[in-house]
Amino acid sequence: MAESIPAEGLTLAWPWLLLLLPLPWLLRAWLSAASRAGLQALKVPWFSLMTSSGSAWMKKPVLAALAALAWALLLLAAARPQWVGEIETLPVTGRDLLLAVDISGSMDTQDMILDRKSVNRLAVVKKVAGEFIQRRRGDRVGLVLFGSRAYLQTPLTFDTETTAILLDESEIGLAGRETAIGDAIGLAVKRLRDDAASERVLILLTDGANTSGEVQPMQATEFAAREGMTIYTVGVGADEMMVQDFFGSRLVNPSADLDEDTLRAIAERTGGAYFRARDAEALAKIYEQLDELEPVESDQEAIRPVDELFFWPLSISFLLVLLSVLFALLPGMRRGVVPV
Repeated sequence: MAESIPAEGLTLAWPWLLLLLPLPWLLRAWLSAASRAGLQALKVPWFSLMTSSGSAWMKKPVLAALAALAWALLLLAAARPQWVGEIETLPVTGRDLLLAVDISGSMDTQDMILDRKSVNRLAVVKKVAGEFIQRRRGDRVGLVLFGSRAYLQTPLTFDTETTAILLDESEIGLAGRETAIGDAIGLAVKRLRDDAASERVLILLTDGANTSGEVQPMQATEFAAREGMTIYTVGVGADEMMVQDFFGSRLVNPSADLDEDTLRAIAERTGGAYFRARDAEALAKIYEQLDELEPVESDQEAIRPVDELFFWPLSISFLLVLLSVLFALLPGMRRGVVPV
């Protein structure tokens, strides 16, 4: 493992490209002058500015030096200079973990308390699930959002921070106002079935029942079970909530539409578990339990972060070329020669 890790410091990915450094001088020495017969139709508007001094512009020391330096920097950029940082160790679990989060219209129900404020269900999910995602270093984590349809918001990646950010940017109703639980499971199966990970896990969070989609939840669950996937289901929503209507205040159950039987059956069929989150604290404890059921700790892989630096010599080379052209045109412009 250690032999495959590059040394710390400044290095070149393709240093052999620097062997091309003398190429312009070799071509100038070996190649004969081009015939002028076939160039009669070639017109360069600023040619008179560059040759009006009576000598080729490249014979001028300053211009020749700028051109040589620009060529050297261009080759340096092509050789891909890199800065290799200090060794970092990352846990590697061999697990692919997908989160399927309900963003249907019912997730806008404000029956949750977060930081002593009444918020909707999705706000609590964003905070708690976002923290859970960032703890999963070593897992490849992906994000599925679903409403009336399901779509992959984030493919499987070790970049848990970006996945958490994209979850935080999700909006209610973005995928429709209804709930397609079966389609969400089906999409997860499609994304995980061809992966070589030893463990493939789906955590599905919803506050309702399947009311949309082309695939029924249990049908999709059978596909998942055959592929060896484990599904943990989470039902979110309070049991009691005070609402105002024409007759005053009354107590209602905002989670009356939650299909707990189906969520429990999905988990049992795939060897997972069903959890019920009635408030933010309960949801946080559920994700702590999931950390225990699917632990992160495993083998570690040593890597060095690599920063590409090619754009610095490339930019300087481009500026030197522009500077060379300006120096070449300046004498002719001072004598009032106008390009034609």
